[in-house]
Amino acid sequence: MERFKNKTAIITGGADGIGKAAVERFAAEGASVIIWDMNEAKGQETALNLAGEGHKVIFEKVNTADFEDVNRAAEKAIKEFGQIHILINNAGITRDATLKKMTPDQWQQVIDVNLSGVFYCAKALGVHMMENGYGRIINTSSVVGLYGNFGQTNYVATKAGVIGMTKTMGREMGRKGVTVNAVAPGFIATEMVKKMPENILQGMSDKTPTGRLGKPEEIAAAYAFLASDEAAFINCTVLSVDGGITI
Repeated sequence: MERFKNKTAIITGGADGIGKAAVERFAAEGASVIIWDMNEAKGQETALNLAGEGHKVIFEKVNTADFEDVNRAAEKAIKEFGQIHILINNAGITRDATLKKMTPDQWQQVIDVNLSGVFYCAKALGVHMMENGYGRIINTSSVVGLYGNFGQTNYVATKAGVIGMTKTMGREMGRKGVTVNAVAPGFIATEMVKKMPENILQGMSDKTPTGRLGKPEEIAAAYAFLASDEAAFINCTVLSVDGGITI
């Protein structure tokens, strides 16, 4: 299936983890994909591997927490590809600590990437999409943005903020042909998560009604659905992909 043939997607944080799975999914479905990430080694590796398989995937080192850098990269992408149809705001970081121990720097780093970065990318590319009368923006939230989590005041604040931004942006852009939705992943078995102690992983699985962790590919599938024309009437929505953990 080539749902995204003749479409161009920018995926932030696409060098590894969920972002890499999304790059692979969109490339497999025919999209030209631009990876925006700070990890040059992994980003280039992902792009080169997929390009070697015949897909059009390129890497651009972009700091999504820097609006000038985002604007520069957006202008470059538009110049090269003509039109950007899809934006997946997947980039995110954690700097976990309890409120008592969390430093202002830990707070600000997460705010800059997870919240401001989403705004910067959506602003730089959303206007372009509205001018062209078509666009799909998918923002990555989290189940913790819906119900909170111990030791993650900064992260939870950003993921809850992303939900608010999603609903507002979708209201503003919907009449211009641009839908804006969010995906809220639960516990996902990324390579980083798999390195956690076995008892922690088991505890995460036990909390999930399906009895297992999610796969990065399952989040990528949700991104792909919301970015497709099949989801043209879905706007301002938060799709939880969490095995039922929020029930």
